[in-house]
Amino acid sequence: MDDNQGERTKTMIVGVLVIIAAAVVLFLYCVKPNTTRRQEMAVFEKQYIAHRGLFDNKKGIPENSIPAFRWAVENGYGIELDVQLTADHQMVVFHDESLKRMCGVDHILHKCTLAQLQHFTLGETAERIPLFEDVLKVIGGKVPLIVEVKAEGDWKATTKKMAEIMDGYDGVYCMESFHPLAVEWFRKNRPYVIRGQLSTNYFRDEPGRRWTEKFVLTNLLLNFKARPDFIAYNHIWSRSPGYALCRKLFDVENVAWTIRNQDELKRAKKIFQVIIFDSFIPDGDKCE
Repeated sequence: MDDNQGERTKTMIVGVLVIIAAAVVLFLYCVKPNTTRRQEMAVFEKQYIAHRGLFDNKKGIPENSIPAFRWAVENGYGIELDVQLTADHQMVVFHDESLKRMCGVDHILHKCTLAQLQHFTLGETAERIPLFEDVLKVIGGKVPLIVEVKAEGDWKATTKKMAEIMDGYDGVYCMESFHPLAVEWFRKNRPYVIRGQLSTNYFRDEPGRRWTEKFVLTNLLLNFKARPDFIAYNHIWSRSPGYALCRKLFDVENVAWTIRNQDELKRAKKIFQVIIFDSFIPDGDKCE
């Protein structure tokens, strides 16, 4: 090998190392969450969080219903719920974009008015889709509350409306969303509110999305915009490289969704500080 070829090889190696170093720095910048408010998250660690309330279909208590939230409060569980806007700008508590699964009608929630929604019931019960403000009256600050902003419809209007309603709420709560821009909105407009980024392995859970979307969202690469105080990740995919690196490199609060049996709970406790559950009653107290 002549001297010129040797110099070219060294230059190439240095260039590759610089590119790798730059990629690592960029990755760290993108995925870094906010780690300064772990203490504020402690209140959510003290009890298990009932997913969409403490629902039980066998007992006629459907998810995201007034009885489910009342039952969670009575049993001392924290609550996670979902909010969306109707066509007439009313905020209701409901998870799916479509009413098909819960109400048996093929309508899109955000295209319906509140009056129209009142014609439908949840499952085979007499319960109807509740107004968010009515749910807040039931909870009344008695237990910690996690409010998920759904991205269906106009995510920005939903985010803003939820924030305005919660401005008058006298209780401990935080927000979360799968939509990074909704989380970012809270960072900019309600910086004192604890905020969380929801995520999962989109390659497994939502294979129909574009590859770039799946890669960015699965690996939390938009954390630089939202700087979330916690990451709420599908516990099934807790070994996804981007999320695994994020929690190992940064002292971030980890929230598990959704734990559905005691074995999953036992495994999740090794990784996650906050547990969201449904479909069973966890053994023991969270604070043990």
